[in-house]
Amino acid sequence: MNILITGVHGFVGGNLIKSLSSVNCLYGLDIVSPEKEGIKKTFSWKDLESGTLPNIDAIIHLAGKAHDTKNQSEASVYFDINTGLTKKIYDFYLKSSATKFIFFSSVKAAADSVQGAELTEEVVPSPKGPYGESKMAAEAYIQANMPTDPSKSVYILRPCMIHGPGNKGNLNLLYKVVSKGFPWPLGAFENRRSFTSIDDLCYVIEKLISKDIPSGIYNMGDDEALSTNELIEVMCKSMNKKGRIWKINRRLIEGCARIGTIIHFPLNSERLRKLTENYVVSNEKIKKALQIEKMPITAKEGLEKTFRSFQH
Repeated sequence: MNILITGVHGFVGGNLIKSLSSVNCLYGLDIVSPEKEGIKKTFSWKDLESGTLPNIDAIIHLAGKAHDTKNQSEASVYFDINTGLTKKIYDFYLKSSATKFIFFSSVKAAADSVQGAELTEEVVPSPKGPYGESKMAAEAYIQANMPTDPSKSVYILRPCMIHGPGNKGNLNLLYKVVSKGFPWPLGAFENRRSFTSIDDLCYVIEKLISKDIPSGIYNMGDDEALSTNELIEVMCKSMNKKGRIWKINRRLIEGCARIGTIIHFPLNSERLRKLTENYVVSNEKIKKALQIEKMPITAKEGLEKTFRSFQH
């Protein structure tokens, strides 16, 4: 198949190239266009309107503005990129001969915090902040303009935290802290969180492209949720170190966080909530659609592979 991948030079794009290039002809669409192994040619966004693109069978829309954890980005930037570019590439899809469109949204488009045991696709979306709101605006545009051609399929993926070799994100920062021997002081908080290994993600993308899967919104995550304490233990195991987890009294930590909110200390109430809250995402819908019982690799296997890659 001829597959067009937007944001092809990013972390997920690089891994998709390795997964898909052996049996497909891949094209890129990005703001930069250096040569990349596995990509026949990378086009610019202006090329969409010029008619110079070849016939495309499937489009994977990765390009977007990632969540800025320091909250230094203007809200308009998120909407210009996450919503504006999605509208542009989706309009191109509707007019093209392509029959598959995969949009990478985010669980943050559905909920900033999970109410109940786990997040499912049936939740009434309530995003908070420009990142989640801009992703939801893009979802809304797609759903309001679904193709009338029955041969065209549209998939909105909502992955939780994606990780794997080449990833530069919050897991890298935590890894650096742990690798220097600093203890994890929040061991008294037993939370559970879902993650998405890049291997499981690439497996799902390949199936969506190659099989007849119903259009729809699908959460994406590994089968198991892990506590942060378990995450630290997996991280230390990859380094052949013993985990240092301190179970300091919760009330003491919460009191320090409240003080941190007042004096603008790095550990404040909001950051403590983010570090210790539950965020479990159900992947049952996508597994049922693919007719599988479990993802190819477990959460711990995927994380171990990610952490081993950090060593290099």
